[in-house]
Amino acid sequence: MSTKPKLAVFKFASCDGCQLTLLDAEDELLDIAGALDIACFLEASSRVVPGPYDVALVEGSITTPHDAERIREVRRQSKYLVAIGACATAGGIQALRNWADSQEFLAAVYARPDYIETLATSTALADHVTVDFELRGCPINRGQLVEVIAALVAGRRPRTPNHGVCLDCKRRGTVCISVARGVPCLGPVTQSGCGAICPAYDRGCYGCHGPAPQANVASLAEHWVRSGAGPAQLVPLLRNFNGFTPEFRRVSDELAARLAATE
Repeated sequence: MSTKPKLAVFKFASCDGCQLTLLDAEDELLDIAGALDIACFLEASSRVVPGPYDVALVEGSITTPHDAERIREVRRQSKYLVAIGACATAGGIQALRNWADSQEFLAAVYARPDYIETLATSTALADHVTVDFELRGCPINRGQLVEVIAALVAGRRPRTPNHGVCLDCKRRGTVCISVARGVPCLGPVTQSGCGAICPAYDRGCYGCHGPAPQANVASLAEHWVRSGAGPAQLVPLLRNFNGFTPEFRRVSDELAARLAATE
């Protein structure tokens, strides 16, 4: 019987991209497999060892009554529960339903919507259970994931960056597209993790890794409004992968109310 710590990986409503990030770790994954007993990871193997588990990595948001029951069971079986990715930490892109009527969507997509059991919202794991650590991103950063697993197994707090994307742009030598071209960009309020890819290709940051600590999203939005960007442009920018985080949601709701008042 293995005495190594047991790792489990679970999926809820998501695209599987964050689980694939672990599989893409290649050499690091071999080290992880040597240090841990990967007890449940259906993306990689049909082998399932019953819990309890030392570490559970959970991808995906809660979108059905069954999801809500299952995440509580995962929580009971796990010493440490880590939410990985924007779906698990913020509801994901599917949280766009939270601003709409989910029943209208069901009627438009399914011939027999009465067969579908779903919640009206797509929500983060932390809205349902206690989460020990959140690793943001769409998808998550491979190096950060390996650090989180290694830290939890070693019994220490994971060391992941919490600075904004703007610092990454400076490190890459990327000219600020907001200053140089007037492109709305969420870099000043978005947590590091992607390596500032979009600004390097002349695109504004979409906030893939969620709001940075103490992000002043309202101030940034007002700056863009004064610079000529209207709510019709800014609301979709904020309602993206991490749109239902409190920081982004509050400001996008205010901008949407302004837009509605002018129509």
